[in-house]
Amino acid sequence: MSAVIELGPGVRAGFTQRYDGGVSSAPFDSLNLGHGVGDAPGAVAENRRTAAKRLGFAAESVVWMDQVHSADVAVAVEPGTAGRVDAVVSDRPGLVLAALAADCLLVLAADAEAGVVGAAHSGRLGTQSGVAPAMVARMALLGAEPARISAVLGPAICGRCYEVGPQVQAEVARSVAEAASRTREGTEGIDMRAAVTAQLRAADVGHITSDDRCTLESPELFSHRGGAPTGRFAGFVWRRP
Repeated sequence: MSAVIELGPGVRAGFTQRYDGGVSSAPFDSLNLGHGVGDAPGAVAENRRTAAKRLGFAAESVVWMDQVHSADVAVAVEPGTAGRVDAVVSDRPGLVLAALAADCLLVLAADAEAGVVGAAHSGRLGTQSGVAPAMVARMALLGAEPARISAVLGPAICGRCYEVGPQVQAEVARSVAEAASRTREGTEGIDMRAAVTAQLRAADVGHITSDDRCTLESPELFSHRGGAPTGRFAGFVWRRP
């Protein structure tokens, strides 16, 4: 399990890893936290309980999303499912916001002073649409100040590995120029971490850190490009009650 991250007084975040316990069988072995990938629902439920216990919160306090590669943001007031969105924010202490990935970039954020937290799933389409700055804007409506926000970017497929066609690269780069990269083979690529970092800076986010591991290169993480079907790891952010 990745170490718990302090995003400010009373605010914690963390990312799971593939082999941190769990009961799922191959190809979802072992701590798959995602429904909808073909894994047994009972195994996913047990894995979610395991992850919560290891990170130190109640599994019943989590807010999940039905992620659809959008820039839509929900405001959570209770545990459960926030709907078909790719970012969720809350000012309720004790709620744990979750996002899932297996190559896409997860963004966890908090303004500890305002008591506002957010989680976003920024894949290629979400990055192009600006889901991360949309999350920051919604946090601001709840009282957060962008300059006070601390954001941490999770593991994701890196720009040297994420090969796309020239037209796809051009489409994303029209929205955020920093997305364009070259792969190790010299072909067109997408660097979601560079793109989202640029978006957060443009949104005046005060502090940005990153877990720079590449999901395709790191066997302890799930990677859709590394071998689908596969499971999903998660990022969690929460404010202690």
